[in-house]
Amino acid sequence: MNELPGDLLYTSDHEWLRREGDGSVTIGITEHAATALGDLVYVELPEIGQEVESGGEMAVVESVKAASDVYAPVAGSVTAVNEELADDPERINAEPYGDGWIVRMEVGNLDESALMSPDAYQRLLDELDD
Repeated sequence: MNELPGDLLYTSDHEWLRREGDGSVTIGITEHAATALGDLVYVELPEIGQEVESGGEMAVVESVKAASDVYAPVAGSVTAVNEELADDPERINAEPYGDGWIVRMEVGNLDESALMSPDAYQRLLDELDD
């Protein structure tokens, strides 16, 4: 497993969140989730403008093994989706923390209390490996 990017926050459902300079957030799934799913073959993206609740379903990723919901780590409004994933869903497998991002959202008040630091998420991964 590669080292976790230190500028991200994580969820126990294996999503990540990056705060952007303009106040928006970018969200994707972690390398752990992408590896567990295997080669992705389809991504169902939300609509731009869609309002999502924290913990609510935001997208679906499908692999040859399974389909999995992607949950919003925070509440907000979808402002952009990664259109490249429609033709190249494996981009998530190749670059889960870079070009494999899934959505960008405008959020009101970013409540980080339910999110994990890289160290806390690494501890969760270590527990899962035990």
